[in-house]
Amino acid sequence: MKQRKQNDSENGVNITRGITRSMTTRHRNSLTLPVEVVTEIFSRLPSKSIARCRCVCKLWSSMLRRQDFTELFLTKSCARPRLLFACEDGNEHEVVFFSSPQPENPEENSYVVAPSQLACFPSSHRLFYTNTPTGGFFCYVVERIFEGMKDSEYVPVICNPSTGQSLNLPTLKSSKRFGVESYLGYDPVSKEFKVLSMETSFVSGQYISVKHQVLTLGTEKLSWRMVECCIPHNSSRKWICISGVLYYTARAGNWSSMVVCFDLNSEKFTFVNFMKASGKEMHGSTTLINNNGKLGLLMSEDTSSDYICGASKSLELWVLRDAGKNEWSEHVYVLPPSWEDVVSEYMRISGMVGTNEIVLAPLFQNVPPYVIYYNVERKTIRKVGIQVMEGLQVKRFYTFVNYVEDVKFL
Repeated sequence: MKQRKQNDSENGVNITRGITRSMTTRHRNSLTLPVEVVTEIFSRLPSKSIARCRCVCKLWSSMLRRQDFTELFLTKSCARPRLLFACEDGNEHEVVFFSSPQPENPEENSYVVAPSQLACFPSSHRLFYTNTPTGGFFCYVVERIFEGMKDSEYVPVICNPSTGQSLNLPTLKSSKRFGVESYLGYDPVSKEFKVLSMETSFVSGQYISVKHQVLTLGTEKLSWRMVECCIPHNSSRKWICISGVLYYTARAGNWSSMVVCFDLNSEKFTFVNFMKASGKEMHGSTTLINNNGKLGLLMSEDTSSDYICGASKSLELWVLRDAGKNEWSEHVYVLPPSWEDVVSEYMRISGMVGTNEIVLAPLFQNVPPYVIYYNVERKTIRKVGIQVMEGLQVKRFYTFVNYVEDVKFL
């Protein structure tokens, strides 16, 4: 029988191995490694392995929850962003997450990625309306309507596909039953995650967002607090967090297309009139992206629908250069003739990798799933297949780019 004794000291981790009890002379080999070395070794493991290692013993659990380790792991993850796939399994009524490295300029259409499975969560279609995860975390809302109750209850949920952890936030009540939108952001100044939620109401013949509330994660008692919003608007499910600012698209009166900016540190709203700057409305195909630290709106130039198809002629990118001055720059990417041959169904924009690769996925994903990479510089189109587990009944399949694994606990 082998024995293993582990203890942590200020200077290192001491691992002692015993041989067998039956031996006349008991030999022990002791190896002490500095904590920094052990931390570096763990930081190179996949997030799924980290979750398992936390269950080995109290020593490892404590070490892998330390702030210096989670920050080191996140730093390394940011240098190697991944593809994340969310598959709603019709058999089990759950969402299964998969992750794989992002293909680097795949040269062949037959290129296939075999993602590794992460965590599973109870199914909720609201999970997929998020444009991109925030720091490795997702935010979605579960609606609960109980018999005999007048009001609906809305429970915002934060989940981490890398660790399998989920956290139900305090309930939001709505007597209007038009829903609640919740956005998750990270404030790099205070190093806090915050959730912005608002209720949708029907006023004077139009839908508007009311009762804007904020919750800070990591506090001893989670609670919502009201924040003031001076311009009534109809919020959307297209949003992104960049450098401590939550951006989401919205409509309001004469501002038929605008971007709402919520500063997570000051908890103040500002508004950018996209219609005034561009002379056009945002299309339903619009996807919000992080363009070198600036907000980017990526959309089809020649359609007002929620999708892109083989008949599309070009894509355009609008980058917000100065929110205060409402200054934008426009980039038009003309699609090559081969586009119509490769794209045979309706597509949605998943995002942009770097500054030159646009990733698209089918609006109604078939099996086997796939994504399309369009390189705007070389004007090349590549189809990338995705291998999923056998036995999955794919009901919905969504693709997210630039996913960063985070092993931080909520």
